[in-house]
Amino acid sequence: MRCDAHVHIVGSADRYPQVPTRMFLAGTAELATVRRRAAPYGISRFVIVQPSFYGTDNTCLVECLDSLGEDGRGIAVIDLNAPPPLADYARRGVRGVRLNLYSPTQERAPAPLPVIFAAAAKLGQPLGWHVEVIAPLPVLLGCADALARSPVPVVIDHYGLYGRATPDSRDGQGLLDLLGQPHVWIKLSAPYRMSEDPLETRPDPAWLAAILARAPDRCVWGSDWPQVPLHATQTGSSVAVPYREIPYERLIGDFLRELNSTALADRILQDNPARLYGFPHL
Repeated sequence: MRCDAHVHIVGSADRYPQVPTRMFLAGTAELATVRRRAAPYGISRFVIVQPSFYGTDNTCLVECLDSLGEDGRGIAVIDLNAPPPLADYARRGVRGVRLNLYSPTQERAPAPLPVIFAAAAKLGQPLGWHVEVIAPLPVLLGCADALARSPVPVVIDHYGLYGRATPDSRDGQGLLDLLGQPHVWIKLSAPYRMSEDPLETRPDPAWLAAILARAPDRCVWGSDWPQVPLHATQTGSSVAVPYREIPYERLIGDFLRELNSTALADRILQDNPARLYGFPHL
């Protein structure tokens, strides 16, 4: 059973309020829709990641996990100063805490990554959770020592948001060195976030090869569905901006073609996520 390790589910705004500091009004993106689009590719497991516009209200996330049962896992955003009942979250399928230092909001700047990372790791460690970090590569590298010494697994979002760095650049080598740590994972997702083409679906061949050479057993694939609008178009909390028009089948198809290996595809979409997220081995 294959897994899409990075999706966002968005309910109706009247039932699931979005934070007032959001940068745009997100439209509905239903669980049934992504399940239908993923099914032709053997994908029936999903990791639901809390989006920035829900803040620390994980209601939509955990309700979707209830619907998915053993086919669902979640990554929550937690108020580190006033955490919710984490044991209940764990029972319902949450397996990690997300730290977002990438998506824009109108809130004041967060504390430095090492500070919030340490707090998140402390909360998650008793439950066996990992910490998922979305941050531009320079921010990640500024916290590399803390990530390397982490007492819990670390999952890096979206190829490490390497921007214009190449694998053989100083920053690129820094990311690959971090991936050399046995507890550091990476999501092979959202190639358009590093491309001049906002609709790019093909992973960069050099980066994909370099990451797979360093950590083939610690990579998972995610669609990042639905693909949020460009940051430049996110102009206000009351402004409804459409998602990028990127077909699911093109994202998964281009990824599988670039891999060009059934064995690697099974490892990245099936075996690795089963280990990381604790899916049953069938």
